[in-house]
Amino acid sequence: MRKMILSFAALALLFTSCNEDQNSINNNDQSKVDMSDFYVYTDADLDEANKVASNSKLKTCYSMVNLNRMLNEDPSLEQKMYDVEYHTRASIYSKGKPVKGGGGTDPVPDDLGVINIPVNIHVVYSNSQQNVSDNQINAQMTVLNDDFRASNNDINQVPSAFSGLVADSEINFTLANTFRYSNATSAWSTNDAVKAAYPPVSPSTHLNIWVCNISGGILGYAQFPGGPSATDGVVVLYSSLPGGSAAPYNEGRTLTHEVGHYLNLRHIWGDGRCNRDDFVTDTPSSDGANYGCPSYPTVNCRTTDMTMNYMDYVDDSCMYMFSDGQKSRMRTIFEAGGSRESMLN
Repeated sequence: MRKMILSFAALALLFTSCNEDQNSINNNDQSKVDMSDFYVYTDADLDEANKVASNSKLKTCYSMVNLNRMLNEDPSLEQKMYDVEYHTRASIYSKGKPVKGGGGTDPVPDDLGVINIPVNIHVVYSNSQQNVSDNQINAQMTVLNDDFRASNNDINQVPSAFSGLVADSEINFTLANTFRYSNATSAWSTNDAVKAAYPPVSPSTHLNIWVCNISGGILGYAQFPGGPSATDGVVVLYSSLPGGSAAPYNEGRTLTHEVGHYLNLRHIWGDGRCNRDDFVTDTPSSDGANYGCPSYPTVNCRTTDMTMNYMDYVDDSCMYMFSDGQKSRMRTIFEAGGSRESMLN
């Protein structure tokens, strides 16, 4: 009898355990997290080639072309970026917010509080003009913080249709170190050679920024979350800092744009015309970048472009907002299991 009772008890325990495991699976079911629209490769290489062919003098962000190069060199990077994206969408879904449109995001609360990111600046110069001053660096840090905290002087220019979407990302940046390197190289390519020459310092806990001259009329480029730590960070054209000579791109918004990429934001047009998305629902679809200071409204893909968003290509003086959806997307990578979680430790 005792053996029979023990047998029934063991079966009951096994049954309970199986039920608990099944409940755990059901509770953690992320089947509603649609990844069918996820992409990494873009038409950025073709776009850049077309600009060269047309003798375009427009200076651009090279982050997406750089990403294509890295994907070609390291086939495993695509899976890593997929995992980062899955975590982003699953985290938002787990908070009770549907991930609409196959990956768009709604603003969601988190318990991270204000995030502070320490910054290492690497100034690499071949002449005195490229050796930007401490005053310029401090001014750049002010622009970065004003932009990410929605406290810049231009915020009141946001059209009423978008004013309710303006977001304080609650992300601060603090200058930790400034390193200066004299180097005979007059202009650096976009193949991360400057990072190889002067590797990032504490990239798991610090944002590393290289300020130098970039060849090919490029304003800057960033590495998305998921890439190798040896090249993690942002490269910007020295003359794009406040007071530089790269007008109309000399008010510091190049770095704001590139740090957006570093924090997992895509261009608002998705680098693929109307059939591509930036994975954020409150940034309307567009068929390409906007330049200059576009009049409002500018309509593409049957929607009004958010041309004043930092992730477009307009002049520095004409970009002045992140959206609520972009805020959610950026902050998710700092959560437990996120690709930049270590920055909070």
